[in-house]
Amino acid sequence: MNTVHLVVVSAGLSQPSSTRLLADRLGEATRRALSDRDEDRTVTVRVIELRELAADIANHLVTGFPGPALRDAIEATERADGLIAVTPIFSASYSGLFKSFFDVLDNGVLAGKPVLIAATGGTARHSLALEHAMRPLFAYLRALVMPTAVYAASEDWGSGGDATTDGLAARIARAAGELADQLAGRPAAAPAASEQVVPFAQQLAALRPAGR
Repeated sequence: MNTVHLVVVSAGLSQPSSTRLLADRLGEATRRALSDRDEDRTVTVRVIELRELAADIANHLVTGFPGPALRDAIEATERADGLIAVTPIFSASYSGLFKSFFDVLDNGVLAGKPVLIAATGGTARHSLALEHAMRPLFAYLRALVMPTAVYAASEDWGSGGDATTDGLAARIARAAGELADQLAGRPAAAPAASEQVVPFAQQLAALRPAGR
């Protein structure tokens, strides 16, 4: 039996939150898709609510040190086999809280990690923010971004789509299937390496030419 650790990051600000609702539906759809591919596979899904970490994230940006709750969220993100990242769209882009969380991650921790991106907004006009803002952000972080990104406007909830477009449920299922396909064939993420401090004298010795 193997275990897949999935982390869902939700940047919704209100309660209840449509962003959190979309995050939960994507997480459950991915868990179900992974179980369908292998009944013996165990899937853990952890949701990180950035709303609860807003003060910790701001403090980390100015001090460089995360509090215990933020450190736990960061480590869970680093250890995750796959990530689902969901944000509300403000002013045609992701929220500042969403961006700030990914700003405090160490460089390279998302490299090669499968990531499903999703967003919510008041109208469908903001949906392109997925492609001109979110996808470039995770491409810069060298994550493996799934082809299908999910956007949910207010009118999408409960919609079955039309003759030319899929409804929200179909988009969630397709995106979750893509993420599950990536995770199904991947080995579990290696545990984060513990920090090792190399003495300064040893670093100098390594720089000296041989024979001196």
